[in-house]
Amino acid sequence: MSQAARAGEQQASTTNGEEWRDPWALPLSELNPARAILFKENVHEEYFRRLRKEDPVHYTAESEFGSYWSITKYNDIVAVDSNHKVFSSDKNIVVGDTEEEFTTPMFIAMDPPIHDIQRRAAQPAVAPTQLSELEGLIRERVCRILDELPVGEEFNWVDRVSIELTTQMLATLFDFPFEDRHLLPYWSDVGTASPSTGRADISFEDRHVILQECLNYFSKLWIERKNQPPKFDFISLLAHDPATENMIDDPMEFLGNLILLIVGGNDTTRNSMTGGVIQLNRFPEEWEKLKANPDLVTNMVSEIIRYQTPLAHMRRTALEDIEFQGKQIKKGDRVVMWYFSGNRDDEVIENPDQFKIDRENARRHVSFGFGIHRCMGNRVAEMQLRILWEEVLKRFDKVEVVGEPERVLSNFVLGYTKLPVVLHPKKK
Repeated sequence: MSQAARAGEQQASTTNGEEWRDPWALPLSELNPARAILFKENVHEEYFRRLRKEDPVHYTAESEFGSYWSITKYNDIVAVDSNHKVFSSDKNIVVGDTEEEFTTPMFIAMDPPIHDIQRRAAQPAVAPTQLSELEGLIRERVCRILDELPVGEEFNWVDRVSIELTTQMLATLFDFPFEDRHLLPYWSDVGTASPSTGRADISFEDRHVILQECLNYFSKLWIERKNQPPKFDFISLLAHDPATENMIDDPMEFLGNLILLIVGGNDTTRNSMTGGVIQLNRFPEEWEKLKANPDLVTNMVSEIIRYQTPLAHMRRTALEDIEFQGKQIKKGDRVVMWYFSGNRDDEVIENPDQFKIDRENARRHVSFGFGIHRCMGNRVAEMQLRILWEEVLKRFDKVEVVGEPERVLSNFVLGYTKLPVVLHPKKK
């Protein structure tokens, strides 16, 4: 489609008092792709399409987050993400800076050697040997959740399936009291609700109080685990590893790592579970293809994760002046890797706007990141999604979307709060 035709199709519209202007008609200098409302209203794709075409390493001089660089092409993202010696994740991994009054260090927002030490301590909870033991439990839970769903009646897939399944998995990884598991997605949502990601609907004071409750709850669990034989849940691993056994003495660092592990195990998987339903409805020929060949489930899971890109970006900070793709990035500059955009780069991914469950090299996406910060729990996410769709195929002829999805206000989490669906029973 030509730029003129695209501009003609994208007329200005108004939602909640916000006017959307065609990004192809704006001066490049005015493009600010980090506006959270663009993602909530699902109008962000054209901003990144233009940047990839005209200015793939783009500088936004003024925004609500300050100035920042946007890295929008696949290979450039890989280059930045793999070079932690120049592009640091220390202190901040989102486009905006966190509140100085409530800093919560976490190992994803650290550089080596501390990053490596803390990540290594938590890693065994999601090691391949652990996953093989968890698969039967996950399948049992998926079956129970699906069997309890109403057939032929509208319900919210996000609440009944995506949140419930990932919450149960999180409770297992933390060995968290099952009766209180609803607290985990609540803390996850509060943890990512910040002006630094475009959300201002929760006050700093309220966020502080809620996350303090999270810290208090987990501090009690830490003391219990410390006085018990070591196990393979996150808290026990951190409490018994010699390198992290004193983490509780720095409450903000303990809280930061709790938020990291909760969000990492919650938002990414749950929003891919919802995104998969949406894409199979947008591309019904792919659902028919899946029903005809259920062996495509594993490959489809990778395609869902690429297409959804559950975390839209990760931010780094330049440690030195560097010329990158002809642009002069200065020491201290924010450098934002737009994973979503990298997953739509047609120079690397053929026909990237097409959701294609039998895509070759489907795992060739940037959703999990690269280098030392590559997603630690990627295999857990893939396993949950695979089992979910294996069991959906056994039970239902179709998961029909019957209303518009409601999206999260965030430039970081590409998530959903609501997806109305109706289940159609499998034909006998």
